[in-house]
Amino acid sequence: MSFDVGADAYGRFMGRYSEPLAARLIAEIPLQNVRHALDVGAGTGAVAALLVDRLGADAVAAIDPSPSFVAALTQRLPGVEAVAEHLPFADQAFDLTIAQLVVHFMSDPVAGVAEMARVTTSGGTVAASVWDFAGGRAPLSLFWRVARELDGAAVDESGLTGARVGQLEGVFRSAGLSRVRGGELTVDVPYASPDDWWQPYTLGVGPAGDYVAGLDPARREALRRRAIEELGPGPGVVTATAWVAFGSVAPLRS
Repeated sequence: MSFDVGADAYGRFMGRYSEPLAARLIAEIPLQNVRHALDVGAGTGAVAALLVDRLGADAVAAIDPSPSFVAALTQRLPGVEAVAEHLPFADQAFDLTIAQLVVHFMSDPVAGVAEMARVTTSGGTVAASVWDFAGGRAPLSLFWRVARELDGAAVDESGLTGARVGQLEGVFRSAGLSRVRGGELTVDVPYASPDDWWQPYTLGVGPAGDYVAGLDPARREALRRRAIEELGPGPGVVTATAWVAFGSVAPLRS
């Protein structure tokens, strides 16, 4: 799948959903005692920007495997430490570590969350979110439903880890986190017209963008027409729900 795309393309495709979700996620986390926070899979900085507003740029670090996203993030948030490597941080370096819309793309989610726990202080918080693809409540669910109706071979994101009820909490517990709790967060995102809703799918971002890019023109147009028919006339609102999980790093035993 492709996330090594321009920051503008990602922003138009997923940013309009991830920005309000980030606000809902941060609102669930007490920040009074957070001195240093890490945004894992930061994208173009939806979570990092909110952390900077609350904690200051010097208190926030971000990591993403896409160099174009890292470049856009550092331009957007001067002073934030941003890198494109595998958590090159010392043990217990952060009081808070967040992965928004990332765990389901990790090659080994349990190992990935365990690494997040490693860099989080004893008693610190680890948090994550994943869209409810399995429940049909993700912002891309209408697209994937229509794609599957037209193409039985289409593979959506519902089988990815964390995309159904209870999975994120299970990953957190398997990674050794304590006091794990889960929940869901919902956002409402407006679109100006059916074409405004559809056009970001043509930008080649993520599994949906890869799928559209692989269709011949006739099949792509059939998908567009059917999806817009299902969507209905615009303007309108996409209501999207994500699963969330929070856990604490257990105190070190002496």
